[in-house]
Amino acid sequence: MSLSAAMNISLSGMQAQQTRMAATANNVANAMTPRYDRLETRFSSEESGGVSASVSPSGADTSDEGSNVDLAQESLSLIESEIGFKANASAWETGADMWDVLMSIKRD
Repeated sequence: MSLSAAMNISLSGMQAQQTRMAATANNVANAMTPRYDRLETRFSSEESGGVSASVSPSGADTSDEGSNVDLAQESLSLIESEIGFKANASAWETGADMWDVLMSIKRD
């Protein structure tokens, strides 16, 4: 695996977590909206080695009085997204540092 491929994989992970955070924010914003069906994020691996995220309604029952959003679950989802994003960002930064080292070796 090349260095740029590894960095692209971590970039796709950050983008997937960003999609998950946006869906979570939408769920929190609509928690009190009658008949709102919470959005769920599903991750799938790509052939290139990265990951992609898709968002769709959960399909769970809703009521006229409220939604099927559980704020505790949304908080947990946000924390998981933050951890996943930070892990991918750390991997990307390590790749960028390695790229800088390779470029300085090439110049010398």
